[in-house]
Amino acid sequence: MSSTTVKKDLQIEIIESFQEANFGVAKELRVKAIANLERLGMPTGKQEEYRFTPIAKNLEKHFNWENSIAPSSITSIDEFLIPDLDANVLVFINGSFSKSHSKIVSPESQVKIKTLWDAFQSDKEIISAYFDKLVNSARDPFAAMNSIFWREGLFIHVPENTNVEKPILILHVNDARTSQVIAHTRLLVVVENNSAISIVEKFDSTGSQPVFHTYSEEFAIKENAQLAYYKIQNDQGSSYQVANTLIHQANRSVVNTFTLIFSGQLVRNNFGITIDGENCASHFYGLYALKGNTFADNHTVVDHKKPNSFSNELYKGIVDDNSKCVFNGKIFVRPYAQKTNAFQSNRNILISDAATVNTKPQLEIWADDVKCSHGCTTGQLDEEAVFYLQSRGISRTTAKAMLLYAFAAEVLEPIQNEKLRVYFDQLISERLHKDF
Repeated sequence: MSSTTVKKDLQIEIIESFQEANFGVAKELRVKAIANLERLGMPTGKQEEYRFTPIAKNLEKHFNWENSIAPSSITSIDEFLIPDLDANVLVFINGSFSKSHSKIVSPESQVKIKTLWDAFQSDKEIISAYFDKLVNSARDPFAAMNSIFWREGLFIHVPENTNVEKPILILHVNDARTSQVIAHTRLLVVVENNSAISIVEKFDSTGSQPVFHTYSEEFAIKENAQLAYYKIQNDQGSSYQVANTLIHQANRSVVNTFTLIFSGQLVRNNFGITIDGENCASHFYGLYALKGNTFADNHTVVDHKKPNSFSNELYKGIVDDNSKCVFNGKIFVRPYAQKTNAFQSNRNILISDAATVNTKPQLEIWADDVKCSHGCTTGQLDEEAVFYLQSRGISRTTAKAMLLYAFAAEVLEPIQNEKLRVYFDQLISERLHKDF
């Protein structure tokens, strides 16, 4: 069967599984997204953006699109929580929001948290201004798919001059013990002028059946506002994740993001930030430590549209066994974005001969008064350094773990929440000492 036929058949099968009667809001956007998915089709290796990432083949092989709602018997989410983190907890189970497992501890004067269904009724003005404005379903088929099929989502609104003291933990749990799970969720966050918030997203599953999860996230960060955003993708199950995370920054706003990928069959992150204001600061850190057959693909876009702003991007990878990773980072500096400082770096360590890294940093600059750089490295552990540690009585396994931890620890620097930093540090240490 040709790749064109596979693409057409899968695309039709997915679209035909859509049942309009089950979705009560955003009908016009869903119809528009259907047309976009019909036009785009499912990606193949001939398309540059998905050249190394065989998502369509895996979806065709592992999923039945006629059965998209999976039952769950989860009664407790304690094992999935972050220890000692005092936070608002918002839980999705198999793509459905679980009010009984969620806990909101911050007062409404600090942050308004609603399901998107409720927000479409009670906050029509702000929803119409921001929802589906950053996600581009005309360019990415999985953004289109999410815009068609999303059932539930969250709306988080921080009023002006407010610091949300406790972080928000959004926990996605997929129960794949008895059947496959197909989930599509949305997140809309609006942080008004002079306000600040921290958001943590964590993805877990239980059971051996396959999981396919798309999620689209839109963040509007207004003037002098701050966002700290953390994404933890450490799913031990047979999961396929595709995320479209889009952030828009206004004047003097600050964004710090951290992405951690350890496990999952296939993880694809489309991460885009539009710096549409002056004197903004944006920091993007990522770490992937992959084993087995895990496939991780990070596509990032930083778009400088206004002058006098700064962005710094650092992604590091440790790749072992038959795992594969892709990093494709783009920086755009528009003609009016003079005095921009933009830096990007991707560094990788290959542990095994069978592991694969494909990296492609890119810069497109239309301004002439800027400081910009980009680069990538892929190598192996320094055997002389390993030998030196062994000569001091340290085992080879521990020596390798120490060097890998030193390589990875740099990405922990921007984490300001002490409990989160300790948690990430423990995750990384255990992973490196146990599995590498």
